[in-house]
Amino acid sequence: MAKKGIVQTLDSIDEFEREPVPEKSLKGWKSFLGMYAGEHTAGTEFVIGPLFVAHGVTAGDLFLGLFLGNLLAVLSWAFLTAPIATRFRLTLYYMLEKIAGTKVVRIYNFVNALMFCFLAGAMISVSATAIGIPFHLKMPSLNDWLPTTAGWVVTVIIVGMATTFIAMYGYNYVSKFANIAAPWMILVFIAAAIGVLPELGVKSVDSFWGVAKSTIWTGRLMPGQSKFTMWHVMFFAWFCNMAMHIGMADLSILRYAKRWYQGFSSAVGMFIGHFIAWIASGILYALYLVESNFSMEFAPGQIAFRAAGVTGAICVVIAGLTTSNPTLYRAGLAIQSIRPKWKTWRVTLVVGLFTTLAACFPALMMKLLDFVAIYGLLLMPMGAVIFMDVYVIPRLKLKQSYAEFFNRDLNWAALLAWLITLGICMLLNKYYGLEVYFLGLPGWFIASLIYILGSKLSQKKYLMKGV
Repeated sequence: MAKKGIVQTLDSIDEFEREPVPEKSLKGWKSFLGMYAGEHTAGTEFVIGPLFVAHGVTAGDLFLGLFLGNLLAVLSWAFLTAPIATRFRLTLYYMLEKIAGTKVVRIYNFVNALMFCFLAGAMISVSATAIGIPFHLKMPSLNDWLPTTAGWVVTVIIVGMATTFIAMYGYNYVSKFANIAAPWMILVFIAAAIGVLPELGVKSVDSFWGVAKSTIWTGRLMPGQSKFTMWHVMFFAWFCNMAMHIGMADLSILRYAKRWYQGFSSAVGMFIGHFIAWIASGILYALYLVESNFSMEFAPGQIAFRAAGVTGAICVVIAGLTTSNPTLYRAGLAIQSIRPKWKTWRVTLVVGLFTTLAACFPALMMKLLDFVAIYGLLLMPMGAVIFMDVYVIPRLKLKQSYAEFFNRDLNWAALLAWLITLGICMLLNKYYGLEVYFLGLPGWFIASLIYILGSKLSQKKYLMKGV
């Protein structure tokens, strides 16, 4: 009976996968503030902040780069994503289907879901580094790509199943979970960092900047890491969520917003999560490096436990869940759009099982910076296609939503914009040395230009017939 009740409850959840979100289901500021705060004060913060230290960022470059990059990210959400989301109120996947056709969307959605699964898997791994502390679990090192012990695998499976169960209940439950967890996590991040500052030599507010430059963000490179400047920090902060704002993945989230300017709620996530939390985790890592004589071992759970005890370890667990939950939810929507008749919760269950399996491999966590940059770059071109289709294509007297209007299952202009852009970005990286963190900006303009030119050519014969 209990099982039947759960299935009936899950079957009754309507996520409006192929219709605009109705007025009665729209949400206010509170839902989005909690969602963005929870998602971006998360497990990734315990990895990214320390990696800036490892990449030899100086204190001045870090603070200036984070401010500018996060500001650009908020503006991207507010002025690129939110207006389209609240105008059409459709998921990214259904909107893309109307523009690019089902054949393109199936491939795109599969790639999209795969990237979401890997990101969620990395966060499950981060949570597992904290869960394993009381069991004296042997943690993976920076060079480990494969599962290290049976205990590691069991821990990851437990965390993965809990994450999947919450995500199966849909956006309402994910939002509520984030709202509950976010305020507490933020306080732990800040308190832990402030608590260890005296151990690093900070005796007063005035002495912080001197210690920051001499002991925390010293500019000293860890072995095997590349040098990061202010430009690296700025572009990483801007583009680390490129798939969500410029890539339009958050159409699926912000379609629930009552007004477009609720896109500014992303500022909570950026300036608390990607500013304060990255700084805080960098401080915690600096203490770990000093005490461990610059050890190459890396386990976010242990770093937080050293600074804040059990509370810090629990914070890492929850932080991982608040990122992996909405990411799994998005992955479920991506696969569900390929097979619309499947219930979203059943798809999420399958996606969760795959993600849990992937999370057993520590490589997802250890290569997080590179993965995040590549992940955003892979999905960005379709965001440019959507933006051009909404704002530019009508001004050129071309038809919007090509696939739907002309009843086609393939829009070559969209497909070529995606593939050629990625190809050019690869060439820029390989032959001109442009690092992956900087490829998103030229890539957006390249994708936009190719889509406009391709649309003019593909619609030419129809327009000549007066369609």
